[in-house]
This record gives sequence, C-alpha cells and structure tokens, in this order.
Amino acid sequence: MTTKSMFLGALLAFNLTPALAQSSNAINISGTVSRVDDTSVAITIDSGAVESYALAPKLVVLQNKSASLADIKPNDFVASAAVPHEDGKLHSTELRIFPEALRGLGEGQRPMNDARGQTMTNATVTGAVIAGGSNTIKVKFAGGESELVLDPGVPVTRIDAADKSMVTNGVQIRAQGVRGADGPVITRITILKGAD
Repeated sequence: MTTKSMFLGALLAFNLTPALAQSSNAINISGTVSRVDDTSVAITIDSGAVESYALAPKLVVLQNKSASLADIKPNDFVASAAVPHEDGKLHSTELRIFPEALRGLGEGQRPMNDARGQTMTNATVTGAVIAGGSNTIKVKFAGGESELVLDPGVPVTRIDAADKSMVTNGVQIRAQGVRGADGPVITRITILKGAD
C-alpha cells in the first residue's frame, strides 16, 4: 500500500466518522492498549474494563502530535473547523496540519451543518503566520480564498502516518471501527500518547 493510498483511506475514515457515529454498529473508543498482536487489540477503558477487538487487515494508524501556531508555515495544507464571530470573520475552533500526501484532498470550504454554524476549510496557507496573540492566516483553495483567525489557545495538531509497530502496551489510543457479522473490527487507530 502506498503512502498516498494509506492517507486516502485515512481521509475517508475521517470523513466517515460522523456517519459511523450515528450507526449503532459504530465503534469509537478511547483507552490504553493492554495487549496487541498482528490480528487483535485489547483496550483498557476508563472504567477499568478491558475490551478486545479484531484488527482490520488494512488497519490505518495515525498519530496526532501537538503543534503550535508557530508550526504553521506558508504552503502547508491545513484543515480547520471555524465559527463566525461578531467581527464577521471565521475563528478557528481547531486546526490540523496535514502531511504532504494529503495535499488537495477534501479541498474547499463548506458548512458542517451544526448548531454553531461551523465551516470546514481544507486549504493551502498563503500568508505568513506569526505566533503571539490572535493570528489571521490567509488560505487558498480551488475556487476561492479565505481568512481564518486563530485566537490564543486554539488547538493545533499535526497528523502523521504511523507504523502499526507503534501500537504497543501502555499506549493511549482512540480506536474506531464497526461491529459486523463476524464481530467488532477496528479499522483505524489514532495514537494519542505514548507509553509512560
């Protein structure tokens, strides 16, 4: 599997998450890996219960890394949820820096159809970003341009592909998948924190 196709799968998984969340068959669980092998994972959840799941043959493993405003550079491809404020501008509620392999995927600006009137913008940064205070970044996407205001404290993360070997005992993860006829299967694991 190429890096591009792996990231395409990851992007599809991101886009399918809301639909899956509405399904009673969806799995969306966070916890700590207590056992893992080539075909299954056991996850200890907050209550202390351990739940076991099969791993999909084409498991996608991602890693969210904390980043900052200073990490956003011109020409980065980013995704940002944002809400309109009284000043008439879109203020980011979170921003993710995508790897080069995701450039152009999901590009554009569209409503998220929620009560807050959020938009999702996937675009290329065209303006310089200076950390400190509120920062306005200019972004360009097919068919348009926009500005996003990143106020202090807005979460910024970088998404990277990760190797399945990084999913080890003690690692904190978010696991997503589906309960099918053959039992529950995890299709995506996002590493949230390494083992202590």
